[in-house]
Amino acid sequence: MNVDQLTQQLQSDPLFMKNVVRWDTTPPREAHYADFPEGLDARLQPVLARRGVHRLYTHQAHAVREVLAGQDIVVVTPTASGKTMCYNLPVLSAILKNDDARALYLFPTKALSADQVSELYELIEEMGVDIKTYTYDGDTPGAARKAVRQAGHIVVTNPDMLHSGILPHHTKWVKLFENLRYIVIDEIHTYRGVFGSNLANVLRRLLRLCEFYGSKPQFILCSATIANPKELAETLTGRPVHMVDDNGAPMGARHFVFYNPPVVNRQLGIRRGVIPETRNITAMLLKNGIQTITFARSRLTVEVLTKYLKDIVRDPLGNAGRVRGYRGGYLPTERREIEKGLRAGHIDAVVSTNALELGIDIGALDACVLCGYPGTIASAWQQAGRAGRRKGTSIVFFVASSAAIDQYIVSHPDYLLKKSPENALLNPDNLYILLSHFKCAAFELPFEDGDGFGNAPGAPELLEYLDEAGIVRHVDGRYHWSAEDFPASQISLRSAAAEENFLIVDITNPQKHRVIGEMDRFTVPMLLHENAIYMHEAQQYQVEKLDFDACKAFIRQVDAGYYTDSDLNISLSLLDIEREEDSARGVHRALGELRVSCLVTMFKKIKFDTHENLGFGHVRLPETDMHTEGMWWTLPDEVAAKYDSDTLKNGMMGVANLLRIVAPLSLMCAPQDVAVVYQVKSPITDKPTIFLYDNLPGGVGLSHKAYGMQQLLLEQALQIVSDCECPFGCPSCAGPMGEIGMTGKRTAWELLTALTGG
Repeated sequence: MNVDQLTQQLQSDPLFMKNVVRWDTTPPREAHYADFPEGLDARLQPVLARRGVHRLYTHQAHAVREVLAGQDIVVVTPTASGKTMCYNLPVLSAILKNDDARALYLFPTKALSADQVSELYELIEEMGVDIKTYTYDGDTPGAARKAVRQAGHIVVTNPDMLHSGILPHHTKWVKLFENLRYIVIDEIHTYRGVFGSNLANVLRRLLRLCEFYGSKPQFILCSATIANPKELAETLTGRPVHMVDDNGAPMGARHFVFYNPPVVNRQLGIRRGVIPETRNITAMLLKNGIQTITFARSRLTVEVLTKYLKDIVRDPLGNAGRVRGYRGGYLPTERREIEKGLRAGHIDAVVSTNALELGIDIGALDACVLCGYPGTIASAWQQAGRAGRRKGTSIVFFVASSAAIDQYIVSHPDYLLKKSPENALLNPDNLYILLSHFKCAAFELPFEDGDGFGNAPGAPELLEYLDEAGIVRHVDGRYHWSAEDFPASQISLRSAAAEENFLIVDITNPQKHRVIGEMDRFTVPMLLHENAIYMHEAQQYQVEKLDFDACKAFIRQVDAGYYTDSDLNISLSLLDIEREEDSARGVHRALGELRVSCLVTMFKKIKFDTHENLGFGHVRLPETDMHTEGMWWTLPDEVAAKYDSDTLKNGMMGVANLLRIVAPLSLMCAPQDVAVVYQVKSPITDKPTIFLYDNLPGGVGLSHKAYGMQQLLLEQALQIVSDCECPFGCPSCAGPMGEIGMTGKRTAWELLTALTGG
């Protein structure tokens, strides 16, 4: 059964349709073309014609024209719209005209780098010219690295390798830096938060070295649809950027189905679980021979769904390779094998975290299932775009969980379908991040008196601080690196603090221990504490030992019949107040620095299939501290005095739940990037207070942005609780009645009315 037949069958099935909140069909879109811009090398067009490309889409022609005119550009079009042509054509043209010209391609992951370079190889081979294109990452053999440095016309890498493998060793890359014409950065919408803040500083270092070697490269950036692509591109590069967003690519018909699982307890507002409902929909697609990708928000959900689906397709010999899981933590060889299997059609269904969200070529998938809202509209459309990439009819299912943010999306489908209000936020001038890269810059090239660091503030003060700390030495008007360590090796671009990943070691076979994955330090206490059930490709393992000093977790295969989930306790303390004010209604609002202390104290055992709680266990791990930025609202005494402590607690819990819905939607961030905590009697203010803080070390500007738009956040929260038809609260608004009590919703409405001045 194909997608068209399946849609007809589902639309005539009343049992399925009663849970469908909205079925949106986008008709096919015709292509819009333009002629090749003048100035492209004449050898390109015949090769493109042999590949069936006789004219460019309008956005491709626009982009190439602006690049040839010397503009820095950002191209903003949907998935599978041919963005690669926007940078490959001007880059190849420049190298064909001048053999010394060089280009640097940056992709956010090694997988995407490897995938994109294969397409470029094919084009170059068809032209029959000697344009050397190399991937340079951690997997590049040592013997090949010298050839890449000396002869590579196009060097394809990722930000991590540029940061630690290229910039600190720039003296070996003289040919690249002297002749660098273009810097291509794809998928820039992924560079938000900590990762984006780090990349902006890596680019400051790169441009500083280019200036030293006498080159002036142009930027070509590409992004998925977000609210502020031009602002994001200009923050990353520190330059004015021209935006290209006139998409001319064709698109096949797409069905977008908003599916809300049925209510199983109307009084408590509880719905059937999102995991079993996603399993049923994916299984239906599998049985009809429709190649499918299912996206889940967490590693644990990926593994649980993979296990369920493997059990469905397992043959009499026990083989279930038609279904695979895909997530961070898998080894590179395993991920490449899965990508190859998808392209070849050997894999019928893959369950993935957002690791497969980016433009890796995984073939022509027909269907996509979103197990819950991925956190941003940009991510939702990137994931949905993985289906129907070759112009055929595709179908996307959004399966909502009981989480409030999911219920908001499924109740307001136009929010997802009609607009993208999200902003990609980063803060390159975060002191933690800026100082780290300033050290790297000093190591790479001495600073002279009066030198700046791109558009970063406070360069003289930072140099003075490093001089006093003995990290640099001021001699004859120059600051020279004098520390022994190698600063880039101490910095992870994916976090604000330099933390080593933990290796996960399988000790099932005492004769042969093997590393099967890795995990970042911040996630380890939640998922790799002793006695936790860790899942990898649907196989269950129990954590036997967690060695914090050696950064290793030792696991053993088990068949437990349950999985584990941990509880996290959080406490806050004040470090500094940056801004504060009192509203006309007496609400105190403040912005400042906080210390967040986290401690995992216990874990639950949850049975497969029924998802019932089988018991709990204790976790004995050290407390972790994080310095970050936050903002908070303190209720006036006369407002708090209206309620007893339980009623006030339930109302504040409701307000916090509502802010957790609206904050990730208005600040382009994943729900886990921002945290909301309420305290009926806060140790910081001694009054009832609601805190919103960046759930990232050092903060990345989310709280600053929230402080500037706090009235809007509160009004959006008030609108949600006012519009929801439930009598006493539900997961769609202030929270289920069982959590916030009979008076929680009403009290939350009254508190928000007071906070907004209504």
